[in-house]
Amino acid sequence: MSKRLAIVTGAAGDIGRAIVGRLLRDHDRVILADRDLTAAEAAAADLGPGCRAVQVDVTDPGSCAALAGAAREAGDLATLVNNAGAALSPSLRATSAETWQADRALNLDAAYYVFAAVADQLEANRGSVVNIVSVNGISVFGNPAYSAAKAGMIHLTRQIAVEYGRRGVRANAVAPGTVRTQAWQARAEVNPSVFDEAAEHYALGRIARPEDIAEAVGFLASPLAAAITGVTLPVDCGLTAGIPALARTFAQCDDF
Repeated sequence: MSKRLAIVTGAAGDIGRAIVGRLLRDHDRVILADRDLTAAEAAAADLGPGCRAVQVDVTDPGSCAALAGAAREAGDLATLVNNAGAALSPSLRATSAETWQADRALNLDAAYYVFAAVADQLEANRGSVVNIVSVNGISVFGNPAYSAAKAGMIHLTRQIAVEYGRRGVRANAVAPGTVRTQAWQARAEVNPSVFDEAAEHYALGRIARPEDIAEAVGFLASPLAAAITGVTLPVDCGLTAGIPALARTFAQCDDF
């Protein structure tokens, strides 16, 4: 009997692990694809049966082709989640040609390489792609090379949706804002009020959890979203809706 399979790249991180955990609810197997095999194996062991760790460099087309081979052996690929990503340079002044290219390679090129490697499997199984982008790809929040790459990833998502829709493949994107990961926990150890300070910018008064991102991915990959393709869904606790502190300031102006 065929096994319903998902691939999650960058699966060893906090968001990746949460996505794997969510997809295990409606997939038989999930491949945890990560550059750090030891971390991916640890995550797979923690998450339980149905998980398989595979080492992959998503910036290398040859490594992505090997991942596609592993997927073909593991089951019928129903869902691809391009989650791997990171930001290097915080500003244009701090950006070099090398860091610009590295940000683009990880946050845009990689999504194309992985998709291209498994596109035939997704088409055969009428599968779904969910790309993890960022609110940085929608508006300006720093990290310019990362942001430009994520904006490109949003367009790549639409391109897949339009070109592969008649072939039964859906493609959508999830755009997180700040997410409460271990990196932010480390910041909180230095500045215990960091979460309260960040919450001022969010309509819901908090930042997202990895599980919030995972639930959005699970929905978009599920039959509940069968008529949804080509969209970018912000999961940002209202950041892109507007800044509450600024709205309160305007509300206090007599001539507003």
